[in-house]
Amino acid sequence: MSAPSLRVRVGRSFRRARRRVRAAVGRLTWRARSSMQLRVVGTALVVGVITVAALGAYLSSTMRDGLFDQRLEQINVESANSIQQAQSLFTASVSKTKDSEIQTLLLDVHNTLRTSGSPDRKIFLMRPEGAPSRLNDVSTDNQLASLVSDELRAAVMESDGRELQSVAIPRDPSDPHSPVDPGVLVGSKVQVPTVGVYELYFLYTLAPEQETLSFLQGTLVVGAVFVVGILGLITWVVTRQAVQPVRNAAGVAERLADGHLNERLPVKGHDELATLARSFNEMAESLQLQIGRMEELSLLQRRFVSDVSHELRTPLTTIRMAGEVLHASRDDFDPASKRSAELLQTQLDRFEDLLADLLEISRFDAGAAQLDAERRDVRDVVNAAVELAAPLAERKGVWMSVHLPDEAVTADVDPRRVERIVRNLVVNAIEHAEEKPVEITVAHDRYAVAVVVRDHGVGMTQEEALHVFDRFWRADPARARTTGGTGLGLAISLEDAHLHGGWLEVWGRPGQGAAFRLTLPLRAGIRLVASPLPLVPEEPTHGRGLRPPTGQIERVEDPTEGTTSPSALPVLPDENLTFVRHGGVTERPSTSADEEQAR
Repeated sequence: MSAPSLRVRVGRSFRRARRRVRAAVGRLTWRARSSMQLRVVGTALVVGVITVAALGAYLSSTMRDGLFDQRLEQINVESANSIQQAQSLFTASVSKTKDSEIQTLLLDVHNTLRTSGSPDRKIFLMRPEGAPSRLNDVSTDNQLASLVSDELRAAVMESDGRELQSVAIPRDPSDPHSPVDPGVLVGSKVQVPTVGVYELYFLYTLAPEQETLSFLQGTLVVGAVFVVGILGLITWVVTRQAVQPVRNAAGVAERLADGHLNERLPVKGHDELATLARSFNEMAESLQLQIGRMEELSLLQRRFVSDVSHELRTPLTTIRMAGEVLHASRDDFDPASKRSAELLQTQLDRFEDLLADLLEISRFDAGAAQLDAERRDVRDVVNAAVELAAPLAERKGVWMSVHLPDEAVTADVDPRRVERIVRNLVVNAIEHAEEKPVEITVAHDRYAVAVVVRDHGVGMTQEEALHVFDRFWRADPARARTTGGTGLGLAISLEDAHLHGGWLEVWGRPGQGAAFRLTLPLRAGIRLVASPLPLVPEEPTHGRGLRPPTGQIERVEDPTEGTTSPSALPVLPDENLTFVRHGGVTERPSTSADEEQAR
């Protein structure tokens, strides 16, 4: 296997392992966030572990220092006595002057010290460095003599008392990798007859103390694990007693929210949790009564609106027939009667629209609205809605520009409802545009299609944007409905969007206009997570302040640099405006009349 392929396989394995670790951490984090009992037990265990660890470290350190200090004190006393004993033996043998006698004396002193002290200590009688080598050193274990360091020997020769040094004693001196035990070397000077100064060292092992400390530390660890386990178990039991009623209350609350109003909490005992359960049940019972009354009232209201709307259709039909007769004969009337006939016809149209909207709202309230979805090109639906709003735009002097993608935007929609939504948004934008441009933009991605209707008129505040979809709500009650609106258009549009599983959102700023965004899924069942178009418009805004001709709308691409501001463009007569279509976008060409008017 080549090195690059090996690196690739190792990299893939590392990435898979990292993903698995992340997934495990994510599941653990989610579990911790979703369970209060687990969080409480985990916190108690963490605090318990930290506390036990701190206490164990303190006790272990205290026991270690105690054992060491006690053993060190014994070593000091024993070594002092042994040094004094050795010096006494050397002093008592001043008559020995021959090397053989001195060597025998060294051996006798060594053997005497071995039998008079700790059985496991090692003794080294060593001549100083640079002294004559006619006498040999005497050691209990020659392999351990190397533990006497040069630093310790130099300190002994410079000192008049005892010098101590910690050392590591190998259990098998012949094995360089053998385990070691802690030990202490005690060194001092002694006067040997004829020879002079000699170095006397005692090697004490601390292995028994280390074994005792290890046993105590192991006992502490076992006790700590037991204490932490008992703490976790106690915390689990206690928190379960407190959390389980909360879980029951949460489950009952969820079932109440799902409409199961007969759900109640079991009441046991007379403690605080029982009081909570009784209060919760009383609240649930009160809510059930209130919701029942509201549902009954809502049913009566919906039935009343539906019945009134149906009952008004019969007299409205009669009035409509009489009004049409009067309207057809209005030219034979005097001016006042003629104006009255025209006003009657207009208000009858508005009254009929209001009845239709009330019936539609009553269907939504009753849950009887149905979606007749079919595969349609959303561009055609938007074009149809814009064409219907063109006469109003002409009367208001508002220029409309439509931005459509070149390819078809096929979606599962109810064309009647989508056209009604777009028409309501466009009409609303024209009414509030104040003779400024209105832009309609359509875009789509793999999952959704969006339609944004943007105007540059009066706009709205954030507080007004919260109520713009309320029924019969108007930002300015004194503002007249010049289009004869019913006040239910946006509310119906919002219900139509929800019926498709889509969104209808609004943005607005005073003096900067407003933008409405309709987002619908391309296929039934898709859950929306994003929209293909932004809701907040990007500045600078664009559009032309020209008055469109009857029944025609400009469809333009986004303007490039150097676009003239709307205030600098002339207003041309209707007959001088023509339009051509190319690539799915219609654009207004320049004409000689434009140049003439500009001059």
